[in-house]
Amino acid sequence: MATKKTAAKSVTKKSAAKNTATKTSAKKAPAKKATAKKTASTSRKYSPAAGKQVGQELHEMHEGKLHIGKSKKLVTNPKQAIAIGLAEARRAGKKVPPNPNNLKK
Repeated sequence: MATKKTAAKSVTKKSAAKNTATKTSAKKAPAKKATAKKTASTSRKYSPAAGKQVGQELHEMHEGKLHIGKSKKLVTNPKQAIAIGLAEARRAGKKVPPNPNNLKK
């Protein structure tokens, strides 16, 4: 009888070892295939000069010197200051994408 008990214990240990081996292999993530992504354009959207223009406008806004339009209203919103800088860069002919709000029409 003693041999039957030891044999039963060894069988349960072997099956437990097989279960842990399958669990660890199941946790591994499948190997990802290397796929080359095609990019539309690798060049910059905005020129460095356009970035400097936007920086100047933000600097003026923080100093309290940036005004907009004929009413000369003071600009306090940074997003508005960026929009003004981009518009001026477009007028100067620097590399800036067209305004998306004007394209919707």
